[in-house]
Amino acid sequence: MMTKWPTRFLQMAELVASWSKDPSTQVGAVITEDNRIVSLGFNGYPHGISDSAETDNREMKLLKTLHAEENAILYAKRDLSSCEIWVTHFPCPNCAAKIIQTGLSTVHSPQPSADFLSRWGEKIKISQDMFDQSGVKVDWMQVEPSTPSKEPSADS
Repeated sequence: MMTKWPTRFLQMAELVASWSKDPSTQVGAVITEDNRIVSLGFNGYPHGISDSAETDNREMKLLKTLHAEENAILYAKRDLSSCEIWVTHFPCPNCAAKIIQTGLSTVHSPQPSADFLSRWGEKIKISQDMFDQSGVKVDWMQVEPSTPSKEPSADS
């Protein structure tokens, strides 16, 4: 059973994910330091770019979209070396590299579903290996299933 703060931060990441206008993929990230929120991010187009996710083809959407982790890191505009990140879905290798490079100490993520693992297991393994090599801790959180969520591709 998760304690109060981990539950709150994961719930906040889920809420932030709901702000994404992407019709198929909604991912959220919360960066914290000592039980205080430092930054938030969700997947979406950069500021000032037309939110045309419904009209862009998949390839164009993938080229334009910032991932939740990237948005949270960029929005923070500060040193993150004493911080942790809470995500709704395990980071892709590109986001793992950014998490490592910014000095975030821990990634908190719910255990992925069997379906998500069957589609993105290789990328998860790469990210996990990167975190292991760099000393970033991974906290696989055991959460109670709630309402069905839209699971992203590791490329979006």
